[in-house]
Amino acid sequence: MTGIDEAEARPRRGLMEKRQAVLRGALTVFAREGYTRGSIGEIAKEAGVSTRTIYNHFADKDELFRTVIAESASRVRDAHIAQIDRHFAKITDLEADLRTFARQWATSGTEFPEHFALVRQIQAEAGHLPPEVLEAWQEAGPRPVNARLAQKLAELGDKGLLEITDPRRAALHFVLLTGTEVSSRTFLGALPMADDEVDRIVDAGLEVFLRAYRPRT
Repeated sequence: MTGIDEAEARPRRGLMEKRQAVLRGALTVFAREGYTRGSIGEIAKEAGVSTRTIYNHFADKDELFRTVIAESASRVRDAHIAQIDRHFAKITDLEADLRTFARQWATSGTEFPEHFALVRQIQAEAGHLPPEVLEAWQEAGPRPVNARLAQKLAELGDKGLLEITDPRRAALHFVLLTGTEVSSRTFLGALPMADDEVDRIVDAGLEVFLRAYRPRT
């Protein structure tokens, strides 16, 4: 890169760094305070920038919140899809392999504490948030993750390991039976739960799932 190219690239890098600082600060504030209480002034302070800098990148708080949700959900989506792909890449013992996956899935809220703090705020304020904000979150994160899980369960059906007529519904049942109680009782990873209690919940849920979806013999 020539000196001229470097000089031209430097302002662009500076703008991107400022934008990322704003998004990091906004995630921290929105995760802590929620959409309604989180202010642009507080975000500017957290990010170490001026409010003018924020408005140079985002039209208003709605756009900033929407972007924070989409980017945070995208990061978690990518991690969850990778987790699904890894666990379903080679199923050698259906029950044992699904149990291992379900246990990790049920406790995944602890891996992304700030994101799931944001999700708790979204759930608490859902009735007051613009519909497009909720749609942005669903489209960036939960929908594609659920679609990938449905795809992998359908593949197990194609192999004769499960009896799947509606993959999307089967994925929903799997998550509800093996993970929802853990998520609910820990408030998406905010509170601890003993490993043996997680195991008990997952094992009981998986037993019901397999009773419903294993091929009849």
